[in-house]
Amino acid sequence: MKVESFGPEMCTATEPSQSLTFGNSTAAKSPPIVVEDGERDGEELLVPPLNFAMVDNGVFRSGFPDSANFGFLKSLELRSIICLCLEPYPEANNEFLKANGIKLFQFGIDGCKEPFVNIPEETIREALKVLLDVRNHPLLIHCKRGKHRTGCLVGCLRRLQRWCLSSVFDEYQRFAAAKARVTDQRFIELFDISGLKHLPISFSCLKR
Repeated sequence: MKVESFGPEMCTATEPSQSLTFGNSTAAKSPPIVVEDGERDGEELLVPPLNFAMVDNGVFRSGFPDSANFGFLKSLELRSIICLCLEPYPEANNEFLKANGIKLFQFGIDGCKEPFVNIPEETIREALKVLLDVRNHPLLIHCKRGKHRTGCLVGCLRRLQRWCLSSVFDEYQRFAAAKARVTDQRFIELFDISGLKHLPISFSCLKR
């Protein structure tokens, strides 16, 4: 795992942003609304990354963000990003993180999965520990397209949240679409969550 911190101290988070909650909890702070051209003359239009969605309170998912998405990401007041790609993080993205005090956790997973190639369970486990730590929130999870690697991590989170498998797979397939992989879904199904059950999911709108 590669961890980078872009603050005055190594691995020191930025000031807490307003939390996002659902239901009968504290009032929710939703992601900003993206407006169409011409709706707000003279104001910056916000462009979410590919496959962007909210996973839970303070947790988001997407494909790999580029410079066109920086304004949108800034509006989320992110504290951390989990990147699941092997490749070095682009310089422009690193500069954006540095300028905004966002911490990068990079867990390199090969995106080209041939049949019978194992997904690294320990890597997913370590990424989940970062995800579950509210000190890292608000947090964005991304890979290249926000489909397979991101889908596996989110699917394992749903297992911890005690979602039934049919709902977990439905969410995975909604993002992966025609490129859904049986190997990913089997990995999610067989992933051993026993060693993570002691970790709280205090940020969640769901009761475990």
